[in-house]
Amino acid sequence: MLEAQSTVVGDLVDVSSDVQGLPFTVLLPDRGPWADRTGRAAALLTEVPAELGPHGWKLADRPGRDLTRAQALVREDLDALAVAAHGYVGPLVVPVAGPMTLAAQLYLARGDRVLSDPGAVREVAQSLAVGVGEHVAALRRAVPGAEVTVLLHEPLLAQVVAGVLPTFSGYAALRAVPGPLAAERVATVAQGVRAAGAAGVAVHGGSAWAAVPAVRAAGVDGLALAVEGLDERGWERVAEAVEGGLRLWAELPPQGSSQCAGPDVVGQADVLTRPWRSVGLPVTGLRDVVLLAGEAPGRVTPDDARAALAGLVRAGRIVAERAEA
Repeated sequence: MLEAQSTVVGDLVDVSSDVQGLPFTVLLPDRGPWADRTGRAAALLTEVPAELGPHGWKLADRPGRDLTRAQALVREDLDALAVAAHGYVGPLVVPVAGPMTLAAQLYLARGDRVLSDPGAVREVAQSLAVGVGEHVAALRRAVPGAEVTVLLHEPLLAQVVAGVLPTFSGYAALRAVPGPLAAERVATVAQGVRAAGAAGVAVHGGSAWAAVPAVRAAGVDGLALAVEGLDERGWERVAEAVEGGLRLWAELPPQGSSQCAGPDVVGQADVLTRPWRSVGLPVTGLRDVVLLAGEAPGRVTPDDARAALAGLVRAGRIVAERAEA
């Protein structure tokens, strides 16, 4: 973890002045379910213990070995960050599972997904707000110069609102959660982390533009989406959000490459800049867009991850140049 965190901080701090790197806290899910995004969120919950079951994480009556192991990894990763970012002053992004996606991935102690129980969803959201808030405070103590932005990952938000997630049996779908109620649960967490000193909160709605209305209603600062698959209607929703004051965090696909031409940095930037212009957004607004690297399929080596970051920085330079055109 120390090597990975040091690489992220070092590579993103040392970018040229035409773009700004945003270091982030690293997640290494290859360490097992105690270290993936769901396990990390479960470890941050307060007074809502969880444990591993046959189908993944579920709520538990009392803390056990699985939760202890997941919480130990949180502390180890925090120690690694303190060393890797010693003396660092600037922005720091903290990705964490959002409350609705977490409720869709956690199971009740004796039953279906947490999402099937509105009371349990509310309890998980409140617990996550406190737990992530405490984590933010710990991060700020470990790296006193950090300006923390929490990035809530909600890839299942659109499915939660649409009511298409299957029940445990798979023979039916869970009842849809109304968009305003889902937004309220996300807002609970956003308010909790702000109260703990976070400078901002963004929500990653995955690849579905249908999540945009709930993200806007949650009162957060930024909207993150995987923009490659967005159609014209999706980009219209993005434009409405941007014009309404949300900052876009655009997840770009991995760069294509060929033996002759090498990595297609221009093509990666085009995924953002072409539809941005087509939908009528001002090119100067591209200055405020945050670029995110899309997750590569399969196992990723440290060299692959480092190359993806370097490629994203190069794409960022192209976007910055087009913002001035």
